[in-house]
Amino acid sequence: MPDLLIELFSEEIPARMQAKAAQDLKKLMTDGLVEAGLTYSGAEAFSTPRRLALTVHGLSGESPTLREERRGPKVGAPDKALEGFMRGAGVTRDQLEEREEKKGAFYYATVVTPGRPAAQIVAEVLEKTVRNFPWPKSMRWGAGTLRWVRPLHRILCLMYDEGGDHPIDVTIDGIAAGQTTEGHRFMGSGAFDVTSFEDYETRLKRAFVILNPEERANTIWHDATNMAFAQGLEVVEDKGLLQEVAGLVEWPVVLMGDIGEEFLGLPPEVLQTSMKEHQKFFSVRNPATGRIEKFITVANIETADNGATILAGNQKVLAARLSDARFFWENDLRVAKEKGLSAWTDRLGNVTFHNKLGSQRDRIARITALARDIAPAAGADRHLAGEAADVAKADLSSEMVYEFPELQGLMGRYYAEAAGLPAEVAAACENHYAPLGPSDDVPTAPVSVSVALADKLDTLTGFWAIDEKPTGSKDPYALRRAALGVIRLVLENDLRLNLDRYIDAQLVRHKIALRDGDLADEQRAELEQLVDEIADHGVFGAAWEVLRDKLKAPEKVEPVVAPVPDLSEDLLGFFHDRLKVFLRDQGIRHDVIDACLAMQSRDDIALVVKRARALSAFLGTEDGENLLQGFKRANNILTQAEDNDGVEYSFGADVKFAETEEERTLFTALESAEARIAPAMKAQDFETAMEAMAALRAPIDAFFEAVQVNADNQVVRRNRLNMLGTIRKTCLQVADLTKVEG
Repeated sequence: MPDLLIELFSEEIPARMQAKAAQDLKKLMTDGLVEAGLTYSGAEAFSTPRRLALTVHGLSGESPTLREERRGPKVGAPDKALEGFMRGAGVTRDQLEEREEKKGAFYYATVVTPGRPAAQIVAEVLEKTVRNFPWPKSMRWGAGTLRWVRPLHRILCLMYDEGGDHPIDVTIDGIAAGQTTEGHRFMGSGAFDVTSFEDYETRLKRAFVILNPEERANTIWHDATNMAFAQGLEVVEDKGLLQEVAGLVEWPVVLMGDIGEEFLGLPPEVLQTSMKEHQKFFSVRNPATGRIEKFITVANIETADNGATILAGNQKVLAARLSDARFFWENDLRVAKEKGLSAWTDRLGNVTFHNKLGSQRDRIARITALARDIAPAAGADRHLAGEAADVAKADLSSEMVYEFPELQGLMGRYYAEAAGLPAEVAAACENHYAPLGPSDDVPTAPVSVSVALADKLDTLTGFWAIDEKPTGSKDPYALRRAALGVIRLVLENDLRLNLDRYIDAQLVRHKIALRDGDLADEQRAELEQLVDEIADHGVFGAAWEVLRDKLKAPEKVEPVVAPVPDLSEDLLGFFHDRLKVFLRDQGIRHDVIDACLAMQSRDDIALVVKRARALSAFLGTEDGENLLQGFKRANNILTQAEDNDGVEYSFGADVKFAETEEERTLFTALESAEARIAPAMKAQDFETAMEAMAALRAPIDAFFEAVQVNADNQVVRRNRLNMLGTIRKTCLQVADLTKVEG
């Protein structure tokens, strides 16, 4: 069985596109070959800045001959119908067969599709792949019609086996395929022919091209770390940059250069970001001091002076870049020390956050108010939380963050420290954006947690207030990420927060801002009083009842607050959806989560999760699973009896009407369980409560085996139904087990 080698040789492909392009080439080619009837044993794809390559092993030599039976029209059908069938099947009248079936006689045709040589199929699939390649961006050049990411110069397409090598006869937009390639742009010795993938890879390496991007990346990292180690330094790990640089060179030559002494006082993050973003340099750190002292660059060519000229040029450009960074840094420090961060915060009044949600300064005011509300629950000082929230986003106006947006927050910490603000405030400036993703660390300092929660809750409530929620796969404002951030902040800090309180308060603040032009100072003051009442009462409804009768202009105030309950409920449901995804990843079933969300305090995320984990563990035991079945049996009998009788059996059973030992045993077990469950639930000790429930399994099983609930004696029947009511009431204290699938 032959092997196949394909290379598409072009001008330089952007590094960010190479890995996906190699996989796209592999998928499109192999899928096309399989659809055409060929089989293969394996395939690998590779990329360099100037080529995509694919090798397919064990390719079948030809597609199989296919025989297919097709049923046509009924015998006696119009001639035009018969002619159309014969034309589609590619047969003549004498090749048709008549077959008798239950519904009458039908014409049948046997269609034979002969196999085709693999070379012919490869040519067709390759042309289709090249012409329809899914580049994110592509271009045309010259007079041709082909679109490619950069001008395509050469196509290598070769099949080979023990009998020799055979170029595939295919021409795409005037480019005829062959078995010729070339090596490095500068160090290679021109074009050469290859006879197999092994020959191709070997000769490319002799021509200063490492085909495998992983090998290039490993070479870069190995040489860079060895160079740094030799001088007692270490390379700052950056996997993304390593992958990108490996896509910029075909023959990596690692060089280490010096950073000017005048720039070593810059924050290490500024040096690292500037070198990475502008010049794709790796930072080299002194582990003793934490300072960035040198840089690693990767050239694509070996030189007679061992890279000295390359390093000199790079150092000259780097000095210019870092001069800009130092200018920004010194200017920003001067502003922070002389004027404080409020100078930048005031400027944010001219920066629009969203055309319906006001400026960044407006947003900061809302976040500050909410951070003060949250602070006591997070264990933070209200004043410090408010101070931190007020300056947390000040660095957005700084020159450094304007140049390097990815440093927002981090520079805020530096500037807060320079301005002499408390350490808790400086830490919150850096950490309030976290967590940005599932792998990010979560802040744990109380002030940072308060501001981070306020920031995310303000974003969510704001977009809910203007009805711009995520839809399907679209989430332009990263609201799902914000909700997951709130969940992680709550859970990883074990915070007991009633989210309803803060959602309601912030929704009212947003509604005040949205209707501000319609409100007089008096109405605005009344609404701000409502926010204070929410903070005191913890729920919108109670706070609104306190204020409603005192309104001076209810016709203006009521429209502002009328949508709040529905919006709050909808946003809480959004949090619950995110929580389900979060917990499912931890192995907790959706129905278990639903059973816990059906209980009171469902806005207390930590409580819901604690209950869900305990219930999940309980249902994973034999006692838990069997008790669930016993509960469902009791609930089904009870529900049916209540529907038929039109009464509720929840008044408690009396042991004096028990007729069997199993009934009396269950009475005792229920009393014992209730004595343990009630205090455990009050203490939110769900594990103990479920252990007490587990003790009910055996007596409930014995009861159902020995007793007929719907007895002829109506007194006994009602007593037994009331006992089932006690079982239901006891079990439902822990979670709504009716929602658990069993």
